[in-house]
Amino acid sequence: MTDPQTRGAGGGGGDRPDRLVQIVHLTSPDGVPPGLARELADCWAAVVNAGGAVIAPGMPMPPVAASAVAPVVELLLGGLHPARCRLLAAVRGGALAGWLVLRRDPHPLVAHCAVVNHVQTHPGFRGRGTGTALMGAAAAVARGAMGVERLHLSVRSGCGLEGFYRRLGWEEVGRWPGALRVAPGDDRDDILMSLTL
Repeated sequence: MTDPQTRGAGGGGGDRPDRLVQIVHLTSPDGVPPGLARELADCWAAVVNAGGAVIAPGMPMPPVAASAVAPVVELLLGGLHPARCRLLAAVRGGALAGWLVLRRDPHPLVAHCAVVNHVQTHPGFRGRGTGTALMGAAAAVARGAMGVERLHLSVRSGCGLEGFYRRLGWEEVGRWPGALRVAPGDDRDDILMSLTL
């Protein structure tokens, strides 16, 4: 575990202690705290089962059990690397409230950019500024620790998430119409968003 930070979330100044979120910044498999993989899998399953759009290769379609998500989490944690893949976890009162992944391709044509993946807030911690704190930390880590100038992410249409990102300064830069098949007869756009750091 490296670079833990405590940030107030939910609006300036007088945050109560239960409104504080600690951002844990992981850069290698060796730094993963015991039990975190299980917490990540539990969070991911809860988010997907609540309608979240964070399905990954190797995961079944919802509903999902944490045990089905665990191998995907283990693979992700095994790929952590300071230059290529970092995980940011939001912790509130000792519980995992949400997390995301920053990925960077070292190829010189795109090394100035990084992609934000798997952004999720546990349903029990929504509406408390956790997502905003995570996205702010992602921008700070990308710019400061990784030397990135631009972030990208994609959002499934129909979930209303693009408004959240727009409020944080992200802009829509394109769409792949009907690129995501959620279910037979339910195709969604893949909305491409970008943030200049």
